[in-house]
Amino acid sequence: MKTIKFKYLFIAAAVVSFGSCTEEFVDVTPKGSFLSDNYYANQDQATAALVGVYDAIRKNTGGFENMVGMMNAGSDDFYAGGGGSTDGAGIQGFSTHTLTGTIVPGSFWNDHYQGIFRANTLLLKLPGVAMPDNVKARFSGESKALRAMYYFNLVRLFKNVPLLLDPLTATNMYEVEQATSEVVYAQIEKDLIEAIGTLPTTVPADTESGRLTKGAAQALLGKVYLQEGKKTEAAAILALVNGTPGGTNQYGNKLLTNFSDLWVVSNKFNTESLIEVSHTSAGNSDWGFWGSGRDEGNSLNVMVGPRSYSRPSGSIAPDLPSGWSFNVITQDLYDAIKLDPRFGATILDLKALKAAGKADYIGGYQDTGYFLNKFLPRKEDVRTGGGAAELNYRQNSYIIRLADTYLMEAEALGSGARAQALLDAVRSRVGLPSVPVTLAAIKNERRMELAGEGHRFFDLVRWGDAASKLSNRGFVAGKDEIFPIPVRELQGTKLKQNPGYN
Repeated sequence: MKTIKFKYLFIAAAVVSFGSCTEEFVDVTPKGSFLSDNYYANQDQATAALVGVYDAIRKNTGGFENMVGMMNAGSDDFYAGGGGSTDGAGIQGFSTHTLTGTIVPGSFWNDHYQGIFRANTLLLKLPGVAMPDNVKARFSGESKALRAMYYFNLVRLFKNVPLLLDPLTATNMYEVEQATSEVVYAQIEKDLIEAIGTLPTTVPADTESGRLTKGAAQALLGKVYLQEGKKTEAAAILALVNGTPGGTNQYGNKLLTNFSDLWVVSNKFNTESLIEVSHTSAGNSDWGFWGSGRDEGNSLNVMVGPRSYSRPSGSIAPDLPSGWSFNVITQDLYDAIKLDPRFGATILDLKALKAAGKADYIGGYQDTGYFLNKFLPRKEDVRTGGGAAELNYRQNSYIIRLADTYLMEAEALGSGARAQALLDAVRSRVGLPSVPVTLAAIKNERRMELAGEGHRFFDLVRWGDAASKLSNRGFVAGKDEIFPIPVRELQGTKLKQNPGYN
């Protein structure tokens, strides 16, 4: 665990603003650095520390090594793409299921543990902070829910991870050992159940958008239960989130009428959103920020854009800036979704536009001509102010949205009138007729509805379908369901590499 330490004794950390978590919650300008021993003196400082706990949530679509781009690449729906077979060794290795402890991006381990360290520190200090008890309880709930989210990613990615509930110190960091996945999941459940009891049902949209709510924690707990195979528990908690299928739930959430509105950049924190990562174009992120976690834009946008894109005057093709051509879509997904009403919002068929002379681009590595339209950058969203334009896209991303929880509850139930109604509601939103609810139908609906949002690989693993769906990509059952632990985390520690990896 030696790389977890870094400079974490200095908690002034990355709390310059809450831009990578929400644009509305708080805007903090730290004045100097504070040692963790004396930093938590009042509510303002505790708030700044909470911002730091939230900051790691940006991992979803922030930075080159983001969750959505990486997990897409390892699924059957996308290739890694990019500029060549060595463009991002980690994403290329996961796409072909040839990851090693040397090339696996260490940030998937470190960034999550950074968020956990900050949550642990704040939870340790909160009792002594001069602030109202109800505010302390809420801060505690948010910290526990975020810690649970970070551990959920870690246990899904690496399985055999240390369970740290107190901040590491220079004297104990080399003595840490791995916990079983069952123990980690038990702690995730405990954190979320305790958070549900203290989090608010709603937050003021104009001042606190992005902060976790009771419904958000329930949705995450349902996802955790389902990944563990606890279907009865998953169905019960997700029913509290979903309410009447197709209607408005007890927290005011409902499916958007138009599927394509989910991907309108300005449509942030809409009624379908349960857990959402905020990005901003006002962070002036520059290349000096790259890899440090300080860039606050949506990096997935530029990653999935086509290379050297252009269009003739008067063309009906979309007005796009150029990108890096990662996460190009497989022919298999294209064929599966081409007649689905969600096709246009999900996939941009540049192959057809180029053939018709309506657009042009230079094909990157593994080019198919099909690009992820949900996250394609648009010219009107290009930052014109300070910083690098490529690092300042402002599109938010969903970690969990209501259609996801509908389909998770339907999967947990498996059959029956309610499962049918949940499936029907997702299909009806895009004008599709009812089909009998079966696991196969739910699997297909998740693929169509959530394509490109980073869920597919975890779904395949949960269903036991990864080996059959990914055999042509080099997937080895019993090994490639999880990542290897970065080699540098093993050196001088008691940690052991995951089975099957050197």
